[in-house]
Amino acid sequence: MPKVIITGQVNDAAKWEAGFRTHAEMFRTYSIKAPIHFALDGNAVTICMEPEDLETFNRSMKSQATADAMAFDGVKRETVKISVLDKGLEL
Repeated sequence: MPKVIITGQVNDAAKWEAGFRTHAEMFRTYSIKAPIHFALDGNAVTICMEPEDLETFNRSMKSQATADAMAFDGVKRETVKISVLDKGLEL
């Protein structure tokens, strides 16, 4: 399963987190089955997701439903960056 890191800025971290926690059903449509991890640092957000299907994930991220959820949660959409972790280091 690929890991995806999403970073961005939000208007209000507490409001964002409260909204984000209500989107579990929507995240399932992204092919997310594993827990989602996130961190807040002021108004900076970092999220780690593990979609089962990267194509489905990418399509869902571009959907109107996602845009609406981000707008409702106060995400500054122009600051959102998505990175797919495609390399690893075995120890």
